[in-house]
Amino acid sequence: MEIYKKQSLAETFSVYFDRRMIKILLLGAISGFPWVIIGSSLSLWLKEDGLSRSTIGWAGLIFAVYAFNYLWAPIIDRVRIPWLTNKIGHRRGWIVFMQTIILISLIIWSLINPSTNLALVISIGLIIAVASATQDITVDALRIEQIGENEGKSMQAGAAMAVVGWWTGYKLGGVVALTSAELFQNFGFENYWQITFLVLGTIIIACNIGLMFINEPLQTDRSESQKRTDKMIEDKLGVSNLLTKIVAWLAGTVAGPIISFFKKNGFKIALAILAFIFLFKIGEAFLGRMSVIFYKEIGFTKTDIALYSKGLGWLTTVIFTLLGGLFAIRSGVIKAMFVSGVLMASTNLLFSLLAWSGKSELLFAIAVIFDDMAAAFATVAFVAFISMLVDRTYTATQYALLASIGTAGRTTLAASSGSLVDWLNGDWGIFFIITALMVIPSLIFLYMIRHKLKLND
Repeated sequence: MEIYKKQSLAETFSVYFDRRMIKILLLGAISGFPWVIIGSSLSLWLKEDGLSRSTIGWAGLIFAVYAFNYLWAPIIDRVRIPWLTNKIGHRRGWIVFMQTIILISLIIWSLINPSTNLALVISIGLIIAVASATQDITVDALRIEQIGENEGKSMQAGAAMAVVGWWTGYKLGGVVALTSAELFQNFGFENYWQITFLVLGTIIIACNIGLMFINEPLQTDRSESQKRTDKMIEDKLGVSNLLTKIVAWLAGTVAGPIISFFKKNGFKIALAILAFIFLFKIGEAFLGRMSVIFYKEIGFTKTDIALYSKGLGWLTTVIFTLLGGLFAIRSGVIKAMFVSGVLMASTNLLFSLLAWSGKSELLFAIAVIFDDMAAAFATVAFVAFISMLVDRTYTATQYALLASIGTAGRTTLAASSGSLVDWLNGDWGIFFIITALMVIPSLIFLYMIRHKLKLND
């Protein structure tokens, strides 16, 4: 009989000092930063230009592309970018290509006015969202491939670092965006948001420079496995010619990842996993979509929002993401999912208290701290959960499929968040109570399948 010694907290924490974690941190920041552009920045830009809450809420439908990026994820797994792939690698080539598109889009935004070109502003926002969603496919694949398939603890620590990186890109990027906009506005520039977008473009350039320091593992096994799948499909077609080779490649590229997922988990369990992923963070999405509008309506300035929601929120998120990663490692990712779900629901109620009490910097700080604590726990558990479900043969596609299903719930349903506030006649307190209740259905699905999950650990 083998006897296993439980690791001390210090031994568990030491996994964060792996050099690979710094690379994963940067990848997370690259992934999180575009959300500043099409989230907080776009929302406030439209708000300060006189658009309604409902319009801003529905404009958030551009986030829906994150829910469908799995449709082109198979292409990202297999198609090479001319010149870039040979120069810097398959994954990095795709990231740089998408970052370039985002940079060009920011330059175009800096030249137009939303009040007279709303359709163009939203269209450019959609292009940024598509590029960001495409980039995320590759970022997540490159992040997962930094860790060995059976390094369960490192995978959960990597998930924590990816979340820290994402929130670093999002929160600190938000500090830069909001502070710059406020600064340029105080200096008397009427086009202060347009100038701010050029500032954000410099961050995109810095991210691409940092990306060059991340090594891309060679994945010869993945290519060979994909070719075997193509050959198997071609053999079943019974004929070998150019047409059957094309059909086999397309079928293997699109259907292979889906067949692999359902075969591994079983049909019923796979459906329950997908239902859980779809529903888990809907309440947080409703809150997040309207949070900046809520802060503005109860009297906080852009500088206040940058300090409390972005700056203070970033510090809280970093600390509790790392703690959340330790909790997931020591207690298991399933228990971490349950705990974080309850935390998310509970902390949303603090915003109801803030809404009913009126402007209070103390309550604002408390609400932000606890909300970010819950979000950190939830996100690291969620990322670790789906990272441990994927088949390395189809890393990008399966992770994109699972992540995008989660995004589908958050983006498509949360697009009605502004309309819900209007329907409640601006009663923010009731709105936040409703968001707290939205996590319950997902936890029911997780409870049903908790003993039947097959995770790579």
